Amino acid sequence: MPDADALITAAVTAVRGTDVRDAERKLDRLVVGSAPARPGDDGGRGADDGAAGPTAVDAALLRRLVAAVHRLWPRGWQPVDVARIVTRRLGARPGRLVVDALAADRAAEPGPVPQWWDDQLADLDARVRWDGDAGWLGGWAVREGTDRIAALRDAVEVLALLAGLPPIAVLRPPPGGHGAVTVTGPRGPSGSRVLDRVRALLAKAESTTFPAEAEAFTGKAQELIARHSLERALVESAATHPDHPGGVRIGTDAPYAGAKALLVQEVATANRCESVWSDDLGFATVLGFPADLEAVELLHTSLLVQATAAMLRGRRERRGGGRRTKAYDEAFLHAFALRIGERLRAATESADRQAAQDTGADRLLPVLAARSGAVRERMDTLFPGVTRARLTVRDAEGWQSGTSAADRASLAGSAPPSRPLTGRR
Repeated sequence: MPDADALITAAVTAVRGTDVRDAERKLDRLVVGSAPARPGDDGGRGADDGAAGPTAVDAALLRRLVAAVHRLWPRGWQPVDVARIVTRRLGARPGRLVVDALAADRAAEPGPVPQWWDDQLADLDARVRWDGDAGWLGGWAVREGTDRIAALRDAVEVLALLAGLPPIAVLRPPPGGHGAVTVTGPRGPSGSRVLDRVRALLAKAESTTFPAEAEAFTGKAQELIARHSLERALVESAATHPDHPGGVRIGTDAPYAGAKALLVQEVATANRCESVWSDDLGFATVLGFPADLEAVELLHTSLLVQATAAMLRGRRERRGGGRRTKAYDEAFLHAFALRIGERLRAATESADRQAAQDTGADRLLPVLAARSGAVRERMDTLFPGVTRARLTVRDAEGWQSGTSAADRASLAGSAPPSRPLTGRR
């Protein structure tokens, strides 16, 4: 009988191929090969002594999964990216399975890791929940309420997916890489206080059912963010070790992935960042300075909640009741994103004018120009082949409703244009 690694290799290769029947045969062989031996079938050996017994297969699968995720780190992937892509393409249960592999990979890491790495793993609740690699898969199946056959299939499909993932932009050095424990980000208690106030305002915006009130709270949050960004820029311009542009990835899953990517882009632009949408991978990459990136993540999360709630209200209010149509929803979300983007940029420009008066345009403008140039240079380095895509709006009623939800005072004269969106070629 082939050993565990040979059975796993055959199954993964078949799953990555195009012959569905062959893939099923190889998966069946893995299931049979890893089945517990019945009394008298082992020729006097213990049940776990077979070359492809269940404990050997479990341990081999975990080793292969850890090796597969570890190979992705120098190729630009981060723990949240891996969990997102597995969940997006295979489903929630395989997504949870790969989180176990991430936990095992972290446990095997011999050196220090950057704090942001552990923060991502904590957000995923990635922790070792098993005693010994040999019992890992069985324990996972019990936790998931599934059987061994389904667990083996999930593990093989995850391995096949991980093996085919392309390299992506390296935004931050992974564990073991050069500069891996050097983390650049907002520093000091001032930033924390400002962001706490922003979070409080956004929570109020999300909880209200009055669009005008939500807009007021969101606008005030953007004003605070813009002032904080300018203060950081002036401080960093004189720092011995100033911040440098970095990047974050924000998920843009279906439905309406294009509209979600447009919202990311609008929020990013209002906060002096660049955004590139990777539609096939389900995320937008935002590049900018650390404080601005944190602001983009906060605002985008809140605005997506607000947009979804407003869209559901719009469905109920539209002619014909709450019937859902894709064209209406997409048009609504496009309009919401564009109008909110205008409001956010207006708040940023107002803060810029006030700061120029307070500190002097001759001091502020060169600093802002230098930071914009640094972000653009980072963009050109990581994404030299980006193209522009157009997102077309096809439902005028959805467009009107989305614009109204973002700004009740701007209904007159609005028309549904197409919008360029930066994306990977």
